[in-house]
Amino acid sequence: MLTWLNRDTLEFPPLEKALRDPNGLLAGGGDLSPERLVSAYRHGCFPFFMPGQPILWWSPDPRTVLFPEELHVSRSLAKLMRQQYYKVTFDQDFPAVIRGCAGPREDVHDTWISSSMQAAYIELHARGHAHSVEVWEDGKLVGGLYGLAMGRLFFGESMFSRADNASKVGFATLVERLKAWGFVMIDCQMPTNHLHSLGAREISRHTFADYLSKYLDQHNSADWLPRRV
Repeated sequence: MLTWLNRDTLEFPPLEKALRDPNGLLAGGGDLSPERLVSAYRHGCFPFFMPGQPILWWSPDPRTVLFPEELHVSRSLAKLMRQQYYKVTFDQDFPAVIRGCAGPREDVHDTWISSSMQAAYIELHARGHAHSVEVWEDGKLVGGLYGLAMGRLFFGESMFSRADNASKVGFATLVERLKAWGFVMIDCQMPTNHLHSLGAREISRHTFADYLSKYLDQHNSADWLPRRV
């Protein structure tokens, strides 16, 4: 039976109570306040729901993650990055990135990144929890991604691309930077061919929870000041 959240508390049910079908559905209801969102990621779940649905919280098993040392950069992608055809920045235009992620995509008419979801993550960015990666071509934003950084873990949320390999360049640049900053894992949530091509793989929910317990409150050396890399 699905657990419905009490608006008066930030508690989530144990991850073991997530449904098997649909995979990982843990709870419904609540709100998108910054405090609840931070609590959700710390607990091991994230919001995902389509327009017209109540807020739904998920903790899939297995969980798709990428370990920085396992990043796979193809020869063509490495060449593109060396050429610096695209310019990559951090935290220069978070609202534009999340709008890009919410924009229309091929064969997809509705977006789960609603206006309320955008506002919630923009507030998380203002509070220093959420961060963006921007990919530029001739001064025009052509790709990017956003997510949350907590301890030595990064929780990826969404990415977009309006030019060939733009999102891959942004993601690979971020992973390399996170590795230098001491991050040990990037949460990718659900599997996609795009992520697998970059080295993402699945781990059990139990293993994922172990990483949360060990690394959420460890110090990292991140410098998220708006910068170009």
